[in-house]
Amino acid sequence: MGYHYSVLLSETMDVMDIRPDGVYVDLTLGRGGTSEAILKRIPNGHLYSFDMDQEAIDESKERLEKTGNNFTIIKSNFAYFVKELQERGITEVDGITADLGVSSPQFDEAERGFSYREDAPLDMRMDRENPLNAKIIVNTYPFERLLKVFKDYGEDPFSYQIAKEIVKERETKEIETTGELVELIKRVKPARELAKKGHPAKQIFQALRVETNDELGNLRQLLDTFDEVLKPGGRIAIITFQSLEDRLVKDKFRSLSVIEGNRDDLELRPNEIKKAPYRQISKKPIVAGEKELEENHRSKPAKLRCIEKKGEDDNER
Repeated sequence: MGYHYSVLLSETMDVMDIRPDGVYVDLTLGRGGTSEAILKRIPNGHLYSFDMDQEAIDESKERLEKTGNNFTIIKSNFAYFVKELQERGITEVDGITADLGVSSPQFDEAERGFSYREDAPLDMRMDRENPLNAKIIVNTYPFERLLKVFKDYGEDPFSYQIAKEIVKERETKEIETTGELVELIKRVKPARELAKKGHPAKQIFQALRVETNDELGNLRQLLDTFDEVLKPGGRIAIITFQSLEDRLVKDKFRSLSVIEGNRDDLELRPNEIKKAPYRQISKKPIVAGEKELEENHRSKPAKLRCIEKKGEDDNER
């Protein structure tokens, strides 16, 4: 199998400002592209990489061993990465990266059920040991819960009609494959919608994937806990691929790097000014350039955001 194309890789390495002797964490190992790039830059450091997909772990381990042996792969949900590190005696790290997209091999392996372009069993699990899959959601969730998943996580304007049609369809027959679900969605959407650019099932499939893997819940836990282990001067960089995730990252990073109510025109004593604990490395999200977009169309929605933790004596902001 070919290596997964890591989106915004050079940009991620630039904003991370990696130190050769640092301790770094790649929260989304995937096929090892980002981990490999970090490993090449830390000859005297150590890398901890996380993933739930055993296939990805096996493939990436072989890839990383060609670069060095100063790495540890941990099979775990990244939501629990702080606990996993602390159990191994790691209390501080110099940098953290996360690429929140589904890896290309997962999309390309039809049997994983992520793609609306292939007919396969409804699955969508990143961790095959997860007891919940997309088929269970589609065939057992009551109408109200199904509607909420589609509206909140897919933001599809036809969520109500699609949820209603699913409930009607499954009264006579289970919806078992991605192809069956795609056809149902196409039946529901009017011709003017089907004529628009983009696949008509994209938003519903996104919603099911997010629900199956609790992607937003995991991201919230990551955002709430990473500060516990990030050193002063350390950076965290996160790549998102859809607006729901990007909104969470943007809001969290902003809350850590901007103190509401501080105004330059207020005459405050130095000890009265509350300083933000982080600073933004880039005011706006970093996106793929023309060359990368030509080479990999999946990089189009990617947004990279990065912040740096200030030290106690950092009084510049």
